[in-house]
Amino acid sequence: DIHGFYVFPVSELLLLSFHNSSISYTSIYGGIGLGYESSSYDIFSYMAYDVNQFKKAAAEKQAWLSTELQALRTGRATPALLDGITFDMYGSMMALNQAGSIVIVDAATLYVNPWDKGQIKTIEKAITAADLGVSVGSDDNGVRVSFPSLTTERREQLMKLGGGKTEEARVQLRTARAKAISDVEKGDTSEDEQKRLKNEIQKIVDDTNKLLEGIAEKKEKELAS
Repeated sequence: DIHGFYVFPVSELLLLSFHNSSISYTSIYGGIGLGYESSSYDIFSYMAYDVNQFKKAAAEKQAWLSTELQALRTGRATPALLDGITFDMYGSMMALNQAGSIVIVDAATLYVNPWDKGQIKTIEKAITAADLGVSVGSDDNGVRVSFPSLTTERREQLMKLGGGKTEEARVQLRTARAKAISDVEKGDTSEDEQKRLKNEIQKIVDDTNKLLEGIAEKKEKELAS
């Protein structure tokens, strides 16, 4: 707020102040006039849409699908299959991949070697609770994780699940596109500029859908092998 006593030898003075997302203006009247009146407007309602917002949203959908499909086990041991597993370490949640080394023993076995040996049993329980369909055992130095071979039926189930995840990512992308288009139309821009922005958004959608398809195809090949 602006408070005070003003004397100006001009017909009108316009003062601008900025606070967060708003611009406040104060008009002071009079050759030797006194007083003021002020109003605020949302500055962002008058700005053109920043397409980088949608680029970020599209990239997030791609990353989400990669993470979801990564969790679908192919039968081959890889440390990434344990990403996302956390456990309680002295009252705080710790990511498994930050609590020690995870090495590939053979094509079907991983070995978790925690830096704090006192956490071995806790880590063993956390991996078991993650329900990855693996066998878990421990010794004095770490935790052994064994991945059984996939059956034909299980491969088909995983492929179907992967297809569902891919479609979910597409739906999320379409939802983000609809919001972006709405934001473009609300902006204070010309018709030509809105058309340009909409075309750029659609190109991002098309490119991202190709990337999503590539991620899905790669996973299908892994499951089929």
